[in-house]
Amino acid sequence: MRLLAIHLVLVSVALPSVAVAAPVSRPNILWILAEDICPDIACYGTKAVKTPNLDRLAAEGVLFKHAYSTAPVCSASRSAMMVGMYQHCVGAHQHRTSDKKPLRNDVHTYTQHLRAAGYYACTEYGAKTDLNFTTSKLFDGKGWKNRKLRQPFICQATIAITHRTFKRDKQDPIDPKAVEIPPYYPDHPLTRRDWADYLESMQLVDKQLGKILKRLEDEKLADSTVVVFLGDHGRCHVRGKQFLYDGGLHVPLIIRWPGHIKPGTVREDLVSAIDVTATLIAIGLGSVPSHMQGRDLFAKGHQKRRHIFAARGKMDDTHDAMRAVRSKGFKYILNLMPERAYCQLNEYKERQYPILALLNVMHLKGQLNEVQDRFMAARKPPEELYDLEIDPHETKNLANDPTYAETKQALRAELSAWRKRTGDHEVSDAFRKGGWSAKYPTRSLKEWEQALSEWEQRLLHGRPAPKKKKRPKQPIKNTTP
Repeated sequence: MRLLAIHLVLVSVALPSVAVAAPVSRPNILWILAEDICPDIACYGTKAVKTPNLDRLAAEGVLFKHAYSTAPVCSASRSAMMVGMYQHCVGAHQHRTSDKKPLRNDVHTYTQHLRAAGYYACTEYGAKTDLNFTTSKLFDGKGWKNRKLRQPFICQATIAITHRTFKRDKQDPIDPKAVEIPPYYPDHPLTRRDWADYLESMQLVDKQLGKILKRLEDEKLADSTVVVFLGDHGRCHVRGKQFLYDGGLHVPLIIRWPGHIKPGTVREDLVSAIDVTATLIAIGLGSVPSHMQGRDLFAKGHQKRRHIFAARGKMDDTHDAMRAVRSKGFKYILNLMPERAYCQLNEYKERQYPILALLNVMHLKGQLNEVQDRFMAARKPPEELYDLEIDPHETKNLANDPTYAETKQALRAELSAWRKRTGDHEVSDAFRKGGWSAKYPTRSLKEWEQALSEWEQRLLHGRPAPKKKKRPKQPIKNTTP
């Protein structure tokens, strides 16, 4: 699929002095990362939402149906993508850790590899570099217009519209009655309004993408630029972001490469976000650096993944630890801190998620059904297993079902082998006891009712949001497991 004519390019002193092969005619690369989204896009089959520019991009390239981030939060997932490795392999698995370390000498970011081979690395349209490690210069500047004549560019852009707080699409409003609500949320006017706002934010992402694609066309760059559209992790909802269900990991991935990818291609294979990093490096250099754990998606004889792995660690000062392995048909989750509630205190979520208030009120009043109430339990099960073909929303835990014992054992073994292979550590006693308070429920019914009333006034009646006071933080005893 890729042009194979190559010549040798000597890597500059920014990296170890080695020779790497690079295509003679190297394309520009525009990597667009949209924040906090699942494949809730028309071309993926989502109803009610209008995304003509993303649909067109998919029609002109390849749509990957099964792409997943390695972590359900920005700093950890972006750290992994920046180096093409699982985040814990470079000590970057704890979200917004205060003790960031530099990368190992044998590990380099994808921009450093491409810059050393002659690419101009830049940011555009906003670039989020929320990483959990320190490193030397990542980019040469802002905007690709500053590059040298005929110099190829690698540009990383971030579209943050789908990050909370959601923005409504005044041109194309979505009727809350038309959206499809997952069964793990109560069908309530607040749920529908919040979900419609998320989809309207997705429409605004699409409009922004349209402007970016038009710019490439206006500057005669469309035919010589690989365009990648990827979510950094799953959607910003209660059971999405920060958790290892598909709502926190499943992301859209669309790649357009004129002359190399057959338009309208749809791929069903499992893809990890770090594979995107490896693929872009291979497009620019002709090969994947040895330290990277990602795989070139367009390589001749590409070895498809049988499993996807993901991990969750500290989120702000909320201490927890989870690991997951996913095949095409099943998901296995290992909860390393089952003594803590799913919805233990997290300041960000309690300030930003209206449905969290709704769930807490209905839980404390005994108004949730069994599927919805499971997520509000005071403890997590040590293991979770889901049959994704019959239960795509991951609502029925089969970990203790003897019918699935063999499947659970096989996936548990796969996860254990991956953890050993990649140096994933157990949870320390200090980490287990540290962070914000694990007291649950985090508020009284009266306090949650007040929070719910404020959200209803804001989202359903258009009144301004009240000013929130942050609670005193419990001292952090340890940031690493």
